[in-house]
Amino acid sequence: MTTITIKINERSKKGKAFLEFAKTFFAEGKDVEIVKSDDKKPKKEKSIYSDAFIAKMKKAEENIKNGDCVTIDPNDVWGSLGLK
Repeated sequence: MTTITIKINERSKKGKAFLEFAKTFFAEGKDVEIVKSDDKKPKKEKSIYSDAFIAKMKKAEENIKNGDCVTIDPNDVWGSLGLK
């Protein structure tokens, strides 16, 4: 028995057509079968933010949780920073 792994872009026209063909063709007999299908796999979308920006935001979240932050009063910005 031979196992073949195929990577298909299910968003393309050819990829969709091939998947439909394969599902129809392989469902009828036991000679050829689909062993693993990632149909239920959640699709991870690429973020619009850079990796560096995401890392900075995560670090800022950690600082807030640890109490390593300064709270600024919008009515007295300079005073809350100790610059008055």
